[in-house]
Amino acid sequence: MPCLCLHYIFMRTLSLRISGLFSNNNPFSNTNEMYTLIHHHADFILVSKHPDVSFHKDDSDMGLTERIRRDLGLEKLYPVHRLDRMTSGLLLFATHRDAARELARRFKDRTAHKIYLAISDKRPKKKQGLITGDMVRSRRGSWMLTRTMNNPAKTRFVSTPLVPGLRLYALQLETGKTHQIRVAMKSIGSPVLGDDRYHPREEGGKPDRGYLHAFFLEFTLFEKQYRFSHAPEHGRLFQGSAFFEALEALRPKIESKTDSR
Repeated sequence: MPCLCLHYIFMRTLSLRISGLFSNNNPFSNTNEMYTLIHHHADFILVSKHPDVSFHKDDSDMGLTERIRRDLGLEKLYPVHRLDRMTSGLLLFATHRDAARELARRFKDRTAHKIYLAISDKRPKKKQGLITGDMVRSRRGSWMLTRTMNNPAKTRFVSTPLVPGLRLYALQLETGKTHQIRVAMKSIGSPVLGDDRYHPREEGGKPDRGYLHAFFLEFTLFEKQYRFSHAPEHGRLFQGSAFFEALEALRPKIESKTDSR
């Protein structure tokens, strides 16, 4: 498997940041209140969904898929995967049925790879490794991780200090289940900061967003490989030098895990 392990991703990310490609003034993307357009291809559309934007149509709002389709003047648009409302980041759509079938197959057989970034203000039980176990329904639409292994969720991660009291995580899904990263983070004692469902409510001000972002996406379509990364655009803790220094600090940990695979 590639990815949680590629030196390329992190060096490319930092070089793009320096060149200004990750800024809100990115001349190669179009931004509105719901998403940033990352790549417009004849076979697919890649956007970075903004946090607190619902993938589905709300009572009074247009759904994200329909909004993108209308904005780009497309007749059809086919979602390939989804992100939770609180989660920002890379989201892929096919523009025709053949591409939709091929991409769906890639995601189903796990030959498409994603890396997420998360921040937590809770100390983890472990700082890197594999989080695995069956996921079962809990209360009020939540999920929980169990110790059984009948059909386990698998999430591989590394982490590093961000600033005092906060930690940055890079996580790769080896399976794809509802709320998988959010549940995995909670299971190691470090729920995602700003996650209203899985983070315990405490006194003090509410974070300005849920700190989970789909950062990197790699897939193959019609025998051509594509790689994209896009840093978070929203959230005070996802901005500034401390965040990018922490991201760079994850690189050797990721490389060491590659050597052991």
